[in-house]
Amino acid sequence: MRTHKCGELNTQQLGKTVSICGWVHRRRDHGGVIFIDLRDRAGLVQVVVDPDVADTFAIAEHVRSEYVLKITGVVRDRPTGTVNTNLHSGAIEILAGEIEVLNESETPPFPIESDIEVNEELRLRYRYIDLRRTVMQEKMKVRRDVTRVLRNFLDDNEFFEIETPYLTKATPEGARDYIVPSRTHENAFFALPQSPQLYKQMLMIAGMDRYYQVVRCFRDEDLRADRQPEFTQLDIETSFMDENEIMEVMEEMIRQLFAKVINVELDAEFPRISYQESVSRYGVDRPDLRIPLELIDIGDDMKDVDFKVFSAPANDPKGRVVALRVPNAGGLSRKDIDELTKFVSIYGAKGLAYIKVNDLALGLEGLQSPIVKFAPKEVWDSVLAKTNAQNGDLIFFGADKASIVNEAMGALRVKLGHDLNLLEGEWKPVWVVDFPMFDWDEKSGRFNAIHHPFTAPSCSVEDLVANPGVALSRAYDLVLNGTEVGGGSIRINRTSMQQTVFGILGIGEEEAREKFGFLLDALKYGAPPHGGLAFGLDRLVMLMTGSSSIRDVIAFPKTQSAACPLVSAPAVVTDEQLKELGIRLIRPAGKEPKEKIKQD
Repeated sequence: MRTHKCGELNTQQLGKTVSICGWVHRRRDHGGVIFIDLRDRAGLVQVVVDPDVADTFAIAEHVRSEYVLKITGVVRDRPTGTVNTNLHSGAIEILAGEIEVLNESETPPFPIESDIEVNEELRLRYRYIDLRRTVMQEKMKVRRDVTRVLRNFLDDNEFFEIETPYLTKATPEGARDYIVPSRTHENAFFALPQSPQLYKQMLMIAGMDRYYQVVRCFRDEDLRADRQPEFTQLDIETSFMDENEIMEVMEEMIRQLFAKVINVELDAEFPRISYQESVSRYGVDRPDLRIPLELIDIGDDMKDVDFKVFSAPANDPKGRVVALRVPNAGGLSRKDIDELTKFVSIYGAKGLAYIKVNDLALGLEGLQSPIVKFAPKEVWDSVLAKTNAQNGDLIFFGADKASIVNEAMGALRVKLGHDLNLLEGEWKPVWVVDFPMFDWDEKSGRFNAIHHPFTAPSCSVEDLVANPGVALSRAYDLVLNGTEVGGGSIRINRTSMQQTVFGILGIGEEEAREKFGFLLDALKYGAPPHGGLAFGLDRLVMLMTGSSSIRDVIAFPKTQSAACPLVSAPAVVTDEQLKELGIRLIRPAGKEPKEKIKQD
């Protein structure tokens, strides 16, 4: 049907007759001569329709934007002064000989190319129109390139691509499962996988040695910009490699990915930081190292001050008092600070104390703040020294439970870094290691696994039982510009250790046998040392394309309410379908099933 793609044409085809197909991007009538910009996935080309070719000109007069055309014509140079250097085909144009309308189009619900911001719900409802836009096609191309480079690297390094089931058994992974009723097994249900975790461990026990899979995963959880109910991850597992060896191979893979897809050279070696150090310095376990701001502990300075806002958490074993110095930010207005105070309140902070450093030489007189009077000069001298404060700086303070301080001040650090253009460098990857094995849930009165219950601890069974609250895991996360893009661990490969971890998590022998009997049995048959990780493919592409949401790099994403406006899903099913599954819906009186989901 076509000899060339629109965006592929250039001066190499001068004088040749070509046939192209695509959508009318723009039609312009210039005093009897009609210009059509025809668009396909490869790009644009300009077509000139001369009135001398009457039948062709008559068709061109009636075509409109987004009509689908086949055009046959001769490639020629553009006239002097009309070359478009922004297009691959910008030096040539096609003199149309024949035009065939392959299909007409109604006026699209929004412009294909426009600086006008289009409502996201409208874009998702007409996603097939949205995906015609150049920016979206470029993102889909990057996604294609990312997947191809990752697969090639793993294939070259002797990994096997192996598919694992989508219909599986519900297991605790930290989020709610999507449940699928079984028609053939009465009162029984499948679950869609939150990850292929246990299957890939089975593959290691089976001797597959190195496995990977570009896999769809499902989690029924509250959504945000970087989450979807169904998402894609690059899942990897290896045998006979420790965490250092795994991280080295993955670093090289990510370096090649960035170099080949977006021409970015990442560091030759990614830095590593412990979980504890990351939380202490940055407030979070996913630090954005482009931001040169750090949290400084000043609890020891505040234990004896009269200001109970500071002294109470300073004397509380679960409290924390920190300072965050922002260089040259003394010019922020009271209104600016009030807005930042409102911002940290989102994270539970009750306020945001501050000091403006106007002139260090003047002592306390050179400090501007309502809190200076609540502590003696030697306290503030210590704080200024610890923060390395300079004239013109602004110092913010956080004082509360450590969890609140870390979250609020960590978020403030990131916000100030971006708002004040403090970022240093474009890409800063970092491995976060030495995670705690468990955290204690005050509400339930039990331990939870920080990663998942199959993560190996870095201690013996005896030490784990004796001190589960201080045990460290052999887990590792790869963080890029403050976003966790991958995470994994060395796995437990001995039955005794796995049973011990289940016991600490409050999973008794009967429950463990019911949910994980197959794993416990498999570990008895020569399970090798193994470990792996998974990369969020959507998040990687989001970062590499500069997108603000993973919805922009997924062809057909869900909304933040986990709905699909395009096909109106989820939707009701017939009573006959429910009957086959042995399911009866209980509806409150007067509540009839909705035929369609409510559009977001």
